[in-house]
Amino acid sequence: MNFNLREIASASMILFAVIDIIGSIPIIISLRNKVGHIQSGKATLVAAAIMVAFLFIGEEILKLIGIDVNSFAVAGAFVLFFLAIEMILGIALYKDDEPESASIVPIAFPLIAGAGTMTALLSLRAEFHVENIIVAIIINIIFVYIVLKSSKAIERVLGRNGINIIRKVFGVILLAIAVKLFTSNINQLF
Repeated sequence: MNFNLREIASASMILFAVIDIIGSIPIIISLRNKVGHIQSGKATLVAAAIMVAFLFIGEEILKLIGIDVNSFAVAGAFVLFFLAIEMILGIALYKDDEPESASIVPIAFPLIAGAGTMTALLSLRAEFHVENIIVAIIINIIFVYIVLKSSKAIERVLGRNGINIIRKVFGVILLAIAVKLFTSNINQLF
């Protein structure tokens, strides 16, 4: 076992920034108002299962189509870069249609375990040990569950401006992470 506190902390922060559950509180509140009760436990368990499964079979899928993890990490750095730009500037480069149901589909996937999270997981796999990434996923899933359960209270405490500030701060962190992923993996390709 290669448990490393620094790797766990780094992977946790990266996933926290990518999942952006705090920035998703307005979306969660809107879904809750639209469809009623959201099953927080079910949504977080499904999201965790998707992330862990993709962590293990994602690389095999890439090998099947002939792409190495470093190439995917460089591509992932671009995706994370654009996610960070969205967070910092408050613009939407990619937008899904509003879902009609808030069961598993809009919350667990793609809100929690979406394309950015999948990209981040495979990018992390290129740099960190798998067991540290799994611990980071568990830490984030616990936090996601707490946020889903108490999203209305969090919104009242932080207010709209507080949520926007947190979103922008994590956008800058995510931007720095994207640059680091790009520079550390681009050298491996040449």
